[in-house]
Amino acid sequence: MTRYYEKDAVCYGDLGGRLPPGAVPAAGPFDPLVLLVNRDPRTSRGIFAVSRPGEVFEPEGPSLLLPPPEGSVDPAADAVIAAHGACVVNTAFARCFDVLPAVLRPKTGGLRVTLAGLGDVGGTVATALVLLGRQVAEIGIYDFYEPLCRRYELELNQVLSTEDGRTMPRVVIRRPEELFDCDVFLFTASRGVPPVGSQVGDVRMAQLEANRALLAPYARQAREAGFTGLFCQISDPVDQLARHAFLESNRDASGRWDGAGLLPEQVQGYGLGVMEARARYFARKRGLDEAAVAVFGPHGQQLVAANDPGDGYDDGVSRALTEDTVTANLAVRELGFKPYIAPGLSSAAISVLATVSGRWHAGAVPMDGAYFGCRSRMTARGLQLDRRPLHPQLFRRIAAAHRALRDGD
Repeated sequence: MTRYYEKDAVCYGDLGGRLPPGAVPAAGPFDPLVLLVNRDPRTSRGIFAVSRPGEVFEPEGPSLLLPPPEGSVDPAADAVIAAHGACVVNTAFARCFDVLPAVLRPKTGGLRVTLAGLGDVGGTVATALVLLGRQVAEIGIYDFYEPLCRRYELELNQVLSTEDGRTMPRVVIRRPEELFDCDVFLFTASRGVPPVGSQVGDVRMAQLEANRALLAPYARQAREAGFTGLFCQISDPVDQLARHAFLESNRDASGRWDGAGLLPEQVQGYGLGVMEARARYFARKRGLDEAAVAVFGPHGQQLVAANDPGDGYDDGVSRALTEDTVTANLAVRELGFKPYIAPGLSSAAISVLATVSGRWHAGAVPMDGAYFGCRSRMTARGLQLDRRPLHPQLFRRIAAAHRALRDGD
């Protein structure tokens, strides 16, 4: 039988995890309900929402995108979950109880954001956040090239509001030691982007090693700062680097894994938003219903696009739509330009603002040892995935893409 405890008006159910210090026995479960488990932190989620009891015990993997299975915690807990949902916390992560308050009481306004990297993508993201960031109070900018910081601080603080009386986000220059003094951290810095005209097949993967080395110090700094906010990985390859940020932050000074860094859901990869936008663009060109289009998987060659994820799924049409989508960036490069406007807006600025507002968005989230692209949202019970019936042919494609991403990491 599950035992329940209380601390600071939160109910904790003991399902094999450790209790927060100071928790005292409770007569039974109540809302908000946090269920404590202990699972392999390298492949399991850290803090996530459930809306049905069966979700508490299901295995990790792409099946998390399907309708939840049947199951039960106990009758009293099942009733609380049915009425309010619940939060599952994996106490194998050393800092889970430090991060939990930010999950249960999410901050949706007056946000302080830090953006590291003011190249083409970073500059586009910063501009969009100034114009669209109604939830944002301050945007801290940082780049190795200090004159670039001064330029954006000058120019973006001279942008008028599109709405009379609206207070625009203040743009400030962050010092290196202040990067994680914020609620949301955006990493857009990049090295080794193949020049326009180069014969590189997968432009995103060509940047992996250089960007992995560039990212590592920031992941370690997030750990050292005890960062409890959201780490947004935007530079390519998004999915692999999101996983790298999570892993790197959970290693001590000797490189040993200790699980004392960022929780998996604190890191999200932002590359799928533009793939969804591109798939919708090409769906219109093909005369398809763009509202029915769905995308899954990595921001790259392994992407899975579907004309319809359910009964209307057409495998041939969906594979053609996928090819359109994954080569769209190459079409821009063939014109002599770097394709950064749509990614900076759709994948980054718009999707990040949707995340902090608790809205559904496309992005890469932790899933059984990989960061895998799907629709999700942040709730006051943790990260929630968009679950729905998927056509069997489509699900096989999704499972294969996940397997390739996980095993190739």
